[in-house]
This record gives sequence, C-alpha cells and structure tokens, in this order.
Amino acid sequence: METSPYFKLLTAISASTLLLASCGGGSDASFHVATKDVSCLAIDSSGSSVVIGSNLPGDPSLPEAASGYRTGLKPIYAQTYMVTTSNAYASAAGCAVLKKGGTAADAAVAVQAVLGLTVPEATGLGSGGVLLYYDASKKTVQAYDGRESAPSAATENYLRYVDDTNDLSAPKPNARASGRSIGNIGVPRLIEALQRDHGTLAWKDLFGDAITLSTNGFPIGGRLAAAIASNASNLKRDTEAAAYFFNADGSPKALGTLLKNPAYANTLKAMANSGANALYTGQIAQDIVKKIATTTGADGSVITPGKTTLADLANYQAKVRDPICTTYRSYWICGMPPPSSGGIAVASALGVLENFNLQQLKPTAIDLEGGKPTVQGVHLITEAERMAYADRDKYVADTDFIPPPNGTWNTLLNKPYLQSRAALININKSMGTAVAGNFGPVPLGVDKTMIEHGTNQFTIVDGSGNVLTATTTVESSMGSFHMTNGFLLNNQLTDFSANPTDTTGALVANRVQPGKRPRSSMAPTLIFKIAADGSKGDFVMATGSPGGGTIPQYVVKTIVGVLDWGLDAQQSSNLVDFGASNNPVTTVGGEHPNINTSNGGANDPLLTGLVALGHTISTAAQASGVNTILRTSINQSSVLQGGTDPRREGVVLGDTFAH
Repeated sequence: METSPYFKLLTAISASTLLLASCGGGSDASFHVATKDVSCLAIDSSGSSVVIGSNLPGDPSLPEAASGYRTGLKPIYAQTYMVTTSNAYASAAGCAVLKKGGTAADAAVAVQAVLGLTVPEATGLGSGGVLLYYDASKKTVQAYDGRESAPSAATENYLRYVDDTNDLSAPKPNARASGRSIGNIGVPRLIEALQRDHGTLAWKDLFGDAITLSTNGFPIGGRLAAAIASNASNLKRDTEAAAYFFNADGSPKALGTLLKNPAYANTLKAMANSGANALYTGQIAQDIVKKIATTTGADGSVITPGKTTLADLANYQAKVRDPICTTYRSYWICGMPPPSSGGIAVASALGVLENFNLQQLKPTAIDLEGGKPTVQGVHLITEAERMAYADRDKYVADTDFIPPPNGTWNTLLNKPYLQSRAALININKSMGTAVAGNFGPVPLGVDKTMIEHGTNQFTIVDGSGNVLTATTTVESSMGSFHMTNGFLLNNQLTDFSANPTDTTGALVANRVQPGKRPRSSMAPTLIFKIAADGSKGDFVMATGSPGGGTIPQYVVKTIVGVLDWGLDAQQSSNLVDFGASNNPVTTVGGEHPNINTSNGGANDPLLTGLVALGHTISTAAQASGVNTILRTSINQSSVLQGGTDPRREGVVLGDTFAH
C-alpha cells in the first residue's frame, strides 16, 4: 500500500541511505535507564527514535518543504559524543564516524563530504570555510582558515571593470555570475589539513557515505528545491548545472526528486585516493580553471572570464591561525580571526555587554521556543552590535595584507576601550548608526560588504572530548552558478569591496588584492570556563551559524541566551533572532511564533517598545542555522546537550539517551 506520494522514491533510496545511521551499540550510563539503544538515531520531540534513511515516519531525511520554523524541538542528550548539523544525512555520516572511534576531525570530513552533495546551494568542495578545533589532550584551540583567495592576476578593480585599461564596463552578466567572483577553492585543503593534524582514522575511509548517496541518490529537500527554482535562469547558463538541477523539459527538479550525482562520487573517490591535491592539480583542477575561464553561457550570453590559473590553485594552502580569545564574565570566548570578522565582532559586542547586567533582562515566559525577549535586552544587545560592526567595517580585513590597528586586535577588544564604547549607549534611545573608534591618523575607508547567504555550519564533540565548530560557504545561494565535476564553484570574491576606495577616497581595507582572502562574517565559537589560574578551563559550549553578515548577531544571541539567560542548547537555538548591523534597522525575526507581526507589529509589545526607543524594525523572516553543543551534568555525571536551529533541516545525533 502506498502510504506516501514518495513511496516508490523512498523504496528506491532506502537501501542506500539506511547505512548512514545504522550504527548502534553504546553503553548505558549509570544515571539513566534506556529501554533501547538509540545511538546515532534521530529522536523527535516525543522521544521516539528512527534510523535516518529508513523512510519511516519521523525520519528527518524525508523531503519536506522548508516551513520557516519548526516548533517543539527539545534538547538532545548524549553520553560521550555528538554531532549537530543542518542536514540529517550529514549528521548521520558524522555520527557513524564518531561511533567507530573517530575524532571530531575525522567526522568533519564525512560531514562536509555529504553537505557538499545534499546542500550544494550552501557549501561544497568548490567553496571555502573556517573552523575552530579544541584538542582536549593538549587543551589547545586552533583556528583553521580555508577561506578562498583571489587569483594572482586580480587587480583592485577585478570585480568592477572587465579590464582596468581598455574596458571599464562591469563584468557580465554581473560580477557574481561571472568568472571574476570565483576564488581559489578552500574546503578540500581545509578538511585535509584538519584531518592530517587531528584525525585517527584512514582518510580514504571517510567518504563512503557521501559516495553511496551520490551514486544511489537522495531526495531533494525543501531548501535545495527552493534554491533551484529561485536561481533557475542563472543555473541554466551553465551546461552542467542545467543538466543536474533541471528536468529534460527545463523545469526545476522538485521537492522529493531522487537526485543522483555520479560526477561528485567520482570527485570524492579521487579525493579519497589522492587527497586534496586531486582538486588542486591534474584533470579536476584543469576543469576548474577552464570553467572559470568560460566566456559564453549555454544560452549564448556573454560571461566575463576569471583569471585563475593552474598555478593559483596549486599554490593555495589552508592556514592555521591563532584564535581570537577574550574573557566574558567567568568564561573564555574563542572565535575566528581575520580574514573572518566574525570572531572580532562577537568578542566586541560581548565586551560591551559585559558592562551591563543582562541576567535581569532575560526573556519572559520562557518556553521551549526561548520565551519573549525583553525590550531593554534587545536594545542593549543591538546597540553593542552596532558599535562592533562599525569597527569591523573600518578595520577588519585579511591580516596578511592589512594589519590590525596598532598591530594587535587587543586595540579593538581590550576592556577599557570596550567600557568606553559601552558608555556611549543610551538606555532610552537607539544611536541608529555608530561611529568607529579612532586609532590613528590614517583613516581607512568604510566597507559594509556582507553577503554570504549560501552557508552551512556544524558542531562536533568526539568521545575523547575534542570539539570542532565549522562554518563553510559558497557565499550566495548556488555560488557563482558555475559547476564542474559535480560541484558548484563559489562566488566568494564578491565579499571583497568592489570599489577599492570609499566615498571619501580613502582606501578600503577589504579591497581586492592578488592572493588576498576576502573578509568574512563567519563566527564559529568555542567557550570555556575560566580556570582558577586564569587559563582556559573546562569546555562549556560550541556554536556557530550561517547567515551572511548577520552571523555575529545570531551567535551573540545564542551565547547570551545560554550564559546570561540560562537557556539550554535547543532553547537558545530557537530563541527569536534579533540583532543589528551598523544602521538604524533592528531585525526581530517575524518567523518566530512568539513574535506578533499582525497590524504592522502594533500588537506586539517588544516591537512597539523598540520603536519607542527609536529603532526602525524589520520583522523579515530570518534563516539562521545555529548548531550548538553544551557540556552539562545530570546527577553529577558529565553529559552533552545539543540543539539545532528550527529554521533549517537539522538534526542532533550521538550516543544519545532519554532524559
């Protein structure tokens, strides 16, 4: 009997997807009684468990239209290991690796390989990313920079002019959809460097689930279906993308369609056998360079080629950097350094907020969805964010090219400076637009570029206590619309300022330069207790989110939700998305069930209260993708608690138990 319109499809894919989460075992901890083993099984809000890929009711891999917000999600608990991503197949692949005894670094390879298949609109092998890794045995935190870089032939006007001398017209059809937006890919070298440093399993064995899914197919989910349809005209400009994402009659492949990608499977096999070099040298690299150099679309349209060479690809390396670590109350907060601005923006905002008692401003009527934020709580947090963005927009860029003010990020993040910034906040009136701090006689131009909407984030803790939080991105949804060997190429270079100077003529720190990495907003974050000697003590929390320029806002509200307001990992993910960049608009996510957008917001006391303080309110739906893991205790036993954003299609897995 056909119980679903997808019955035949699900039968076809069942054999290939069941392997993704059929890992079991796991011992029962003394502080709970389990009726059955639910290790690496998905658990719904009622406590029922199901194998991902089983196609049974409650299977989170079943294709559903993106609802905007899933109510009723509860935190998941695990004994020793956990993975939370915004895609069920990716979580299952990562959990399977952890179950085998792999490290968080091993699991990250499997997770990213699957994400590149199932959410290509957000991430993939043709993208870049950043991550933080905590080595529990050494008690060290490392920042891995896999951000794309500009080709050696790029000029400051690379995104602005076809040619600096002979053709001052804009790249065609536009900068993003031209070859000019495509940076030297970063993800393959990023995950290889991470796994080489911190992995224990064989590299070649980490791609099996992604290869199987690519070969046998997976059903298109809601976010991917929407991305295909909304980007149809641009994707059809590329022959490979058109063949992959569209039916023979030109219609977009719809929700639930079985999507197979043998080309991606072949790329993964090459990478498994030869390492990341398979994409930076040889035939695949040649295909990437050729695709970037495309001059004519499948529809006959003109495309301005990029100037990437084989040498550019071969010379690209992921970099290990020192994280940005500052204290906040009784915690160490560690974030990503430049070229990402996320770590600095989060630390700056929190450093300002440290001067206020946020605990007394916690949400009211706290429920599973995080409650109702208070007017003054949102006011203080968004004012702090305005000042953080003001400094970010002026001073933050790739430090290999542009040094921080006075040669150190302490200039922007030291306690006295942030206290002086906090003193600028008027509790009765929004400042609207903040002014950046003044750190010298040579001003830098202000650049507010912040796109990055095609992004994904995942968080992992392994059985040895190692922790990873990673954010990877193709930049905008579907990247540059250029596709080769089963994956899309990024449009990351549009995160540079297209103009090398601002309206005053001052040079912009985030201008294009050869080999430079564009500024990002990605903000994977690790949090530890402050030990008695002032050092980093026990691990407390790992989090992060996609969301482009709003990423720091999503991360700040999540951190404050946990540390100041006592919310759990799921409540803090569910919590209303609110925040501000450096302009008068304050965003309060209208997709949240605790926000009343009727009558223009006039019936919601939070919205009217903010308007009374001078805020201009936007209730546009937000698309955060927070994935958080906390270390907590039950009956004096240390356990993990995880949450995933209800605005995406995520799931938390691990050696879970009922609580």
